[in-house]
Amino acid sequence: MAVPDLDGLLADGVRGQRVLVRADLNVPLSNGTIRDDSRVRASVPTLRRLADAGARVIVTSHLGRPKGQRKPELTLRRVAPRLAERIGRGVSFCEECIGEKAAAAVAELGDGQILLLENVRFHAGEEKNETGFAADLAALADLYVNDAFGTAHRAHASTTGIASLVDRAVAGDLLRSELEHLRVVRDPERPLLVLLGGAKVSSKLAVMEALAPHADVLAIGGAMAYTFIAAAGKPTGASRVEQDMLEDANCVVEAVRAAGRRLLIPTDHLVAKSLEAGASTRVVETIPDGWIGVDIGPETARRYAEEAAKARTIFWNGPMGVFEIQDFAAGTARVAEAVASSDATTVVGGGDSLAAIQQLGFSHRITHLSTGGGASLEFVQGLALPGVAALER
Repeated sequence: MAVPDLDGLLADGVRGQRVLVRADLNVPLSNGTIRDDSRVRASVPTLRRLADAGARVIVTSHLGRPKGQRKPELTLRRVAPRLAERIGRGVSFCEECIGEKAAAAVAELGDGQILLLENVRFHAGEEKNETGFAADLAALADLYVNDAFGTAHRAHASTTGIASLVDRAVAGDLLRSELEHLRVVRDPERPLLVLLGGAKVSSKLAVMEALAPHADVLAIGGAMAYTFIAAAGKPTGASRVEQDMLEDANCVVEAVRAAGRRLLIPTDHLVAKSLEAGASTRVVETIPDGWIGVDIGPETARRYAEEAAKARTIFWNGPMGVFEIQDFAAGTARVAEAVASSDATTVVGGGDSLAAIQQLGFSHRITHLSTGGGASLEFVQGLALPGVAALER
């Protein structure tokens, strides 16, 4: 079913209408400072189009995991100035997201003005998808726009509950773009290369099981590669291994073989004595006792880069090693360069992968940078996203 979108809403006119936009302003913070405002920038096109069309724009979002408690360090107040800077017009802030104060702030909005409400996760009703909390949000608006792809896989009050309580609910430009580009992974031009990294097999087992028979090549990196290596009966030294996932890892291997696809596991490794900058390192084919695998080795990076050069569609989620430590970042950097240099349609998702692409200056060479790590993984494996299903209904 087609998802109703912002184009249709704007075509019918929104001047003077109260439009509540569920954005994803869940920015990473360091000592109260925004470390990366990619999500803020991604929200700007929808907000700007609505404001330019004369809507009275009410922005709601979460920040962090306050678990229903008001935590000053997770207030969205600090995000309002950055949003105003990026959008090029004033953004007022309300210290509540429902109730009398929020209603009064909304009532003061003029056509084309923007109001940012406080963190919805300060209320337990948000993550519980309580009807009462959703109704309180809906009372502030005439129309609803979901532009928060990063939380589209969560059935929360501000992403699903509210959709049936307003006159009209549509997808924003960011959400629509995410769905369009991720559908390319579901129905790819082949060969399809899927690069999966990160720490845990358990966190990506479902997507591996779904993509094992679908991807032409499934290439594994990051700490979760050591679980696959251990499952094959090979030494892993002091590397991180999920002992309770060994059988699952072997099931993925068998699924790939049964489908006639290819699974690539690192054949050489950068190992270190500790997970610290400046630690002793070496490149090995077999990980010795007492050493920790921290990155794919240069030969593995070369093989993965060769696959990227041959692919017509690439989906990458998760770094190849502990890339946040410069000494352990070479494998991730080599793969990032290969993906960026490929002639394939390229989709990169997950915070760490996006950070690597951005730090290396390759963002402009990627077809689509997905703002939703978990949401993108669920969508490409064919699961329905509650936030999208609510708009379809």
